Amino acid sequence: MNFKRFLPHLVAVIGFAVLAVLYCSPVLKGKRLNQHDIIQSVAAGREVVEYHKQTGEWAWWTNSMFGGMPAYMISGDYPTSLTHKLGQYINLLLPDPANYIWLMMVGGFVLMLALGVNVWLSALGAIAYSFASYTLLSLEAGHVSKILALAYAPGILGGVILALRGRYLAGAALAALFLGLELYANHVQITYYLAFGIIIYVLIESVVAIREGRVRQLLLALSALGVAAVLAVGTHTTRLWNAADYVTVTTRGKSELTITPKAEPGAPAAAATTPEDGLGKDYAFQYSYGIGETFTLLIPNYAGGPSVSSLTTDSETYKKMTGIGVDPGNAQQFVQQLPMYHGNLYSQSGPAYAGAIVIFLFVLGLLIVPGRLKWWALGIAFLYIAWAWGKNFPAFNYAFFDYFPAFNKFRAVTMTLTLAQLPLVLLGILALKEIVDKKYSAAQLNRPLLISLGATAGFSLLMALAPTVFQSFRGNNDEMMLNNLEQGLQSKPLAEQVVAAMIEDRIGMLRSDAFRSAILILLVGGLIWLFVRDRIKPLVFYPVLLALMIFDLFNVDKRYFNNEDFVSKQAIQETITPTAADEQILADKALDFRVLDLTASFMSDAKASYFHKSLGGYHAAKLRRYQELAEFQLYRNLREPQTAPNAMNVINMLNTKYFITQLQTANPQQAPGPPVAQRNPGALGNAWFVETYRLVPNANEEMQALDSLNTAKAAVVDQRFAEQLTGLKIQPDSAANSIRLTSYKPNELIYESNATSEQLAVFSEIYYNVRGEWQATIDGKEVPHLRANYVLRAMRVPAGKHTIVFKFDPVSIRVGKVVDLVCSLLIIAFIGTAVFIENRKKPV
Repeated sequence: MNFKRFLPHLVAVIGFAVLAVLYCSPVLKGKRLNQHDIIQSVAAGREVVEYHKQTGEWAWWTNSMFGGMPAYMISGDYPTSLTHKLGQYINLLLPDPANYIWLMMVGGFVLMLALGVNVWLSALGAIAYSFASYTLLSLEAGHVSKILALAYAPGILGGVILALRGRYLAGAALAALFLGLELYANHVQITYYLAFGIIIYVLIESVVAIREGRVRQLLLALSALGVAAVLAVGTHTTRLWNAADYVTVTTRGKSELTITPKAEPGAPAAAATTPEDGLGKDYAFQYSYGIGETFTLLIPNYAGGPSVSSLTTDSETYKKMTGIGVDPGNAQQFVQQLPMYHGNLYSQSGPAYAGAIVIFLFVLGLLIVPGRLKWWALGIAFLYIAWAWGKNFPAFNYAFFDYFPAFNKFRAVTMTLTLAQLPLVLLGILALKEIVDKKYSAAQLNRPLLISLGATAGFSLLMALAPTVFQSFRGNNDEMMLNNLEQGLQSKPLAEQVVAAMIEDRIGMLRSDAFRSAILILLVGGLIWLFVRDRIKPLVFYPVLLALMIFDLFNVDKRYFNNEDFVSKQAIQETITPTAADEQILADKALDFRVLDLTASFMSDAKASYFHKSLGGYHAAKLRRYQELAEFQLYRNLREPQTAPNAMNVINMLNTKYFITQLQTANPQQAPGPPVAQRNPGALGNAWFVETYRLVPNANEEMQALDSLNTAKAAVVDQRFAEQLTGLKIQPDSAANSIRLTSYKPNELIYESNATSEQLAVFSEIYYNVRGEWQATIDGKEVPHLRANYVLRAMRVPAGKHTIVFKFDPVSIRVGKVVDLVCSLLIIAFIGTAVFIENRKKPV
């Protein structure tokens, strides 16, 4: 093989690594990003990770979050899956987070090469795809699975395009490899949206192939791609099977309740308490990009940037504050935290900026690129952007939500803006390919070039010169700001003047960025003009174009994701250092109990899970019944613990032995003190015998029964479990009867019971039984168990002394790992065969 042919590609890939590390230069000093989601993930998975370190075994269930949930949705390993292991090894090639940026560029590079673009333009496209601001904002927040899914997406598309253009095996092998890695990324939402776009492309190409009589070519391509898809999916059978079962009983699934909870102050928005299958519309479309706000793709500060911005002493707001007599120091402090964002979202970290140059090239591509791929790129770009509009484009998006399969399983639709970068860049690079390949003469290019400049640079200049044409620059938080200023300044007119000055600063931000976008577009337009007239050579054209693209994107990205976001490893460790309250609880060596951390929003924070078995946690898909228990019971009980007679019973049945609260100071004006641990004497323990039980016909009555249920003595059971309780007559004897936990592992719980007569035991463990994952035995003989008190396990226990064991042993793990291994071996053979045949066809 002639490696000289591949030397430019190798140089490009190494260059991507250098560029990624330079962007994340603090990693060279050992610093890391302080990523919120990563910290939450580490805390959530600590129990099973530590168990794996001690035993070499993955538990697949954890009790550290939400009272208990499948651990395969948090942490674990799939050693028989080739693509899973390959993804893990690739992540180690560069320091985190430079590795993710590098992978984004490599993925984009592969797609451009598949399109037949030269190395220079492929590198340009890779950079343009990777440094879109919304992508880096996701990385800064710690959404690494999303970034990995975006990184591998272009490779899948490239493989599909190659296969449909006649290189069946090469395209299918490429698609198989990248689809396997895409599934390793484990971000179902991005993969779903990507699949939608690719399926549309395949349908378009299929219709054209049939009309042109290329049915055999089409069948060969589709067959090869079908084999590739089956093998790639097959290497992730275990994880996908786990997720498919789990989703049916989460907030993404169908609720059995037809009642809704009373809204509680400070409680998170309900995820799914309606009988529809999927999320509620309000929850799913809570984050919807404004239609007009979409101009941030071209002008970053079109909607004011992030929710909280820092202004300088040159700002109109600072000048107005000092002008009305506010102390300069106080005025300077005030302008450091201003709500300059005035878009539709309640809050955001920064705008979705695709790049002024990218948008210009995309528009140019619409005018000069021939063929179907152009129209696909336009349609998919519009589709992804329209989906991001969410509730702001209801006729379109609500139809998808109501009628399209699985669309209602996802929320935060604004993330489709990260995928929109793919068709935008693709068409822009194809436009440059047309120009570089000299398919247009200088005279022929004049008109499309002028139209593109007018549509992009012209619009930017219009916004710079007449910014109030399309928007008022008033934000959602302006009224609150006005009220706060009125109280502080003791004058409504003065407060209005300050808000007016703040609006002037918003206008100034837009003007500055609009001029910036116009200048960059004109520079690139001029560069193209010079190139097509042979005034500059390729060795000047390509590097200058690359430099302008890097400047454009880096300059905006660094506003929101920069060196200040990196901290030392010690600083990250300090975020999970145990407090005095944690140390006090950790000193309790009881086998198993739970903790409720009231210093945070416990249902959306997993930090307590790092040290304790928590009632709360952080996860995108919580078990539906536990979420409903929180919405109907826990929030209310926490708000009214003294006034509601049954306030603590639900908390007690969850074996909540400790509360973590904030120490209150004598002076209410002072900040609260450090966290303190308070023991709950009413916690019911790991298991107990009840004196009575009541059957109810449906989920509504089961939930409502908890409003008054004495959980220490009684249980409420759904009618569907009545057969297991037939003939049971409980004879309470608290002096003689006992049940206790004798051995604890995350995936195995052993109890010892002793009773003078048959009893009904309630276990303070979350009921999960999609395919019989939790198997129960009494003295080694398998027995059924049932659900009680809406979320807990219960079991009929015979008289006498017995050993009761609950073991988590999902069939999806046992069978899935075998399928993973078989498909991994087959995908190696498939890719190897494709490489061998390709090399024989085109020896180099």
